[in-house]
Amino acid sequence: MSKIFINAYSVCSRLGMNKKETLESLRSVAPPVPDETVELAGGSTTKVAVLPKELPEVAGVTTRTNQLTAYLVSQMQNEIDGVLQKYGSNRVAGIIGTSTTGVEEAIDPLQKRIEDGDWDQSYRFSDQELGDTAEFLQAHIGFDGPCHTVSTACTSGSKALAAAARYLNAGIADAVICGGVDSLSRLTTNGFDALDSVSPDACTPFSKNRCGINIGEGGALFILTKDEGLWELTGWGESSDAYHMSSPEPSGAGAELAVREALQRADCKVEEVDFIHMHGTATPLNDAMESTLVNRIFGSDKPCASTKGMTGHTLGAAGAIQAAINILALDEQFYPPHVFDGEWDEELEKISLTKPQQKPNTQIKTILSSSYAFGGSNIALIIEKAGA
Repeated sequence: MSKIFINAYSVCSRLGMNKKETLESLRSVAPPVPDETVELAGGSTTKVAVLPKELPEVAGVTTRTNQLTAYLVSQMQNEIDGVLQKYGSNRVAGIIGTSTTGVEEAIDPLQKRIEDGDWDQSYRFSDQELGDTAEFLQAHIGFDGPCHTVSTACTSGSKALAAAARYLNAGIADAVICGGVDSLSRLTTNGFDALDSVSPDACTPFSKNRCGINIGEGGALFILTKDEGLWELTGWGESSDAYHMSSPEPSGAGAELAVREALQRADCKVEEVDFIHMHGTATPLNDAMESTLVNRIFGSDKPCASTKGMTGHTLGAAGAIQAAINILALDEQFYPPHVFDGEWDEELEKISLTKPQQKPNTQIKTILSSSYAFGGSNIALIIEKAGA
């Protein structure tokens, strides 16, 4: 297989609207946390991680997920124009990881339909189809290569990068615009509440006080090619637990398959990984599984963190946002901080969580990033500084 390079990327989340703002938040003494309170259908409340600024309006765009996608595209428009000119539109492909698309925009029209018997004439059912965001990406950019959606819950954004690498290795495309985008929706927030999985306050991954997630919004897009670039996607591994619809296999056996496959594909030894970007949802079962897995493979001293204490859980965008944060960490040589209440759960296997503004104890060259999802979907990515 050929080397796969990341030639450009864009990102936005609770941490910031672009790379510069995201970096500033990650390196601050007190990074932002999910802090907007929303009321749930059952009467309780939770915190969500909303973008810190308004998105620009885009003519004809009817969903926030597509609005987010257009904004992320605008951050690397010059690079996108470059690959279109170099390869031709039929050799450029797209892969988007998402879970919400336009489901939020369907809630009020559905209520009107229930109350009045008629649909709002402006409502388009296709807005909430899972393929809508990929279709929008293709139309908005204007490429003619294949384009599809990956929707495997919380592994979607990471899987989009792995799928893009397979496109390139198979010769299906010469450049792939890929990543993950998700926006806030009352449906998903209340759905996780129905599973007793949301936290009333800012979430606390790996804390003894952890009780659930905060939903967030945002996304990250990447241009992947075989052309030499600044960053390299050296490894990826995927597996399925086939254990439970919403709970991870407790020992992390399935997740370990994904991590080991990523290491093998990257020809990377365990000791060569400099930082582990954990999934870290702040749910009791996920954190227990993941700390067990990390301790078993990497030991108790490897620097690691979950960034969901800042971004919230952005669902289909989570793995893509992690990948963008990893690139910032490689470029600027810092550990992404683990932000929580500081009260470690002594019942968990020991791992070494980073702190805000903690200086690396060695040069950061290789980062492993993990995502785990409902249905037992697991993926690990390894991103390295090219030529490091």
